[in-house]
Amino acid sequence: MAISEFLEPAIKDYATQAKATYSAPIDTSTFAQKVAPQDAMTTQAAGLATQGVGSYQPYLQAAQTAQTQGAGALGQAATAVGGLGAIQNQAAGMTGPQAYQPFMSPYQQQVIDATLSEFDKSRLGGQQQIRDAAVNSGNFGGGREGAMMGQYNADSLADRSALQAQMLQQGFGQANQLAQQGFGNQNTLFAMQNQQNLSNQGLAGAYGNQMNQQFGLSDFNRSGMGQDINALGSLGAANQAQAQAQLNATRMNEQTAAYEPYGRLSQYGNTLTGLAGGVAGSQYAEPEAADPYASALAGATGVAGLFGQIYGGRRI
Repeated sequence: MAISEFLEPAIKDYATQAKATYSAPIDTSTFAQKVAPQDAMTTQAAGLATQGVGSYQPYLQAAQTAQTQGAGALGQAATAVGGLGAIQNQAAGMTGPQAYQPFMSPYQQQVIDATLSEFDKSRLGGQQQIRDAAVNSGNFGGGREGAMMGQYNADSLADRSALQAQMLQQGFGQANQLAQQGFGNQNTLFAMQNQQNLSNQGLAGAYGNQMNQQFGLSDFNRSGMGQDINALGSLGAANQAQAQAQLNATRMNEQTAAYEPYGRLSQYGNTLTGLAGGVAGSQYAEPEAADPYASALAGATGVAGLFGQIYGGRRI
């Protein structure tokens, strides 16, 4: 039997299979490219990133408020310092030998004049008694009367001078006491004003610390949020890469299954051609695809790196 007669059934079988195989359309939708959906962690990272835009504003506003309050406290402290100078000047005016003068009563001289006038009137009765006694004793106009009158008038003048000196000394003592009291009051006021000044300065420093704390909280908030976003973005990208690799592997398996009959027929035909003495065609080979997980992971890693560059430890 000739070789051609021996191969004729196989050739007919090959032709039948080839016709059936190549006539049937291939549903390429079963191994079409598919993109894995965004991972929940990546979505969460994007949400946090959106929320983080302008998140420093409350801290900045609080810092500006503290700065304004601190400036006000410093202004009050400066005003208090100016008041301290005025108090010191007033206290200085209450020292020295003339310090009592502003505290002397403006009515003191009138009081002294009125008191001395009453004193003089009261002494007139004594003079009259001396005259009456001289008349009764028959010595009116005599030397004895003159001596008694002179002594009486001298005593009256001495008593009048003593009374006047007493009133002047009393007025001086009261004025001097009031000056000392005023000086003490000024010192007390100075101490209170100085304490208020120190309090204002301390308050200004506290507001400054509060302002710095707000800036620190803002930095910490942004830095912590950036780290969370970076971590979520990286994990989400890895999860999405895994899902994409699974989709790619499934697509490649389905594509391999769809084209498997063509490869088998190609090998079948080449075998028959070789047996018939002809030159076999090239062997059918499916195109090699890159590692699906490696390809997907490379893209996901790039996305995760983008999150890190934007939010990773960034400070405002």
